[in-house]
Amino acid sequence: MRFFKFLCLTLLLSSCGVMVNYDYEKTTDFSKYKTYNYYSDLQTGLSELDTKRLLRVLDEALLNKGFKRSDYADFMINVTSAEFEDFNRNTVGVGVGGTGRNVGGGISTGIPVGNSKTNREIVFEFVDTQTNSLFWQAVSESDYNSNASPEKREAKLLAVVNKVLEGYPPK
Repeated sequence: MRFFKFLCLTLLLSSCGVMVNYDYEKTTDFSKYKTYNYYSDLQTGLSELDTKRLLRVLDEALLNKGFKRSDYADFMINVTSAEFEDFNRNTVGVGVGGTGRNVGGGISTGIPVGNSKTNREIVFEFVDTQTNSLFWQAVSESDYNSNASPEKREAKLLAVVNKVLEGYPPK
């Protein structure tokens, strides 16, 4: 039953707006990459617990794609993140105006509708260990709730990772 709830929550959150932009070196032979690891000085910008959650779901997703974590990896993964406020630009206009003979005027004001929301950007970078060069990057953006439960946080990170890895390797 708990798994079913987690699955439903994952599906719900994955349908919520996770946007991802991909970039890659087009001359890269992606078939040569079989093993990965993380930089030892990884500074994700996430809390320690969220970092552990992210790396756990990323490990699982990469394992499902056939990659293995290794001390002598083909590529290294760097993860960084930032939070920012997305201010609501929707407004309701209220105006007063009048015209007369060759005279015109008006007053208008915008009243904000809704609240701003917090978004989180997470950047995933894959770096070739032989050449020390970036060969693939994904920049994800999604909403973020700092008061979410640990289960919801993990489900959101799982949705982000799944969406990010949809674009790896590029087609």
